[in-house]
Amino acid sequence: MLDKSKKEKKRNDIETLVNEKINYNQIRLIDVSGSQLGIYSSKDALNMAFNAGLDLVLISDKSNPPVCRIIDYGKYKFIQEKKAKEAKKKQHNVTIKEVKMRYKIDVHDYNVRINQALRFLQSGDKVKANVIFRGREIQHAQLAIELLNKMAKDLSKISEIQQPPSKDGRNVIMILSPKKIL
Repeated sequence: MLDKSKKEKKRNDIETLVNEKINYNQIRLIDVSGSQLGIYSSKDALNMAFNAGLDLVLISDKSNPPVCRIIDYGKYKFIQEKKAKEAKKKQHNVTIKEVKMRYKIDVHDYNVRINQALRFLQSGDKVKANVIFRGREIQHAQLAIELLNKMAKDLSKISEIQQPPSKDGRNVIMILSPKKIL
């Protein structure tokens, strides 16, 4: 079974047409330095690439005529993979961190939960505040909603409410997301 990176490489190889695989009547040709040479038949462009000791690579098939470039395919593939890796590095995956508490939480414990949520929000993660009920405590759901509203108010400088407090079985949950800094 192929792992994800091998599947991606295989998919990229399928998408990029090289040399004899390019079957268009006419193509717009770009040389190694990046200057346009004009419109050629794919056979003429392939001969020019082989004479230069390089490959003919399809850059864009969306335009009319399709754009091809005379370059070293190995180097082109390496640069494309490097760009994809850089883009993946800059991407930040947002995760949901959970803060659990009871509706009759003590002041110090509440402050600890606020600090945890603050730390999660500052690192760019969403926070799911969860008030848990046991037994007959469920009849005090209004107190839990008030507690979560207080928490949202205390964290309002750094967060915004994505999902207001709502009952979810034996729990009352609220989701906070970090404020977007413009």
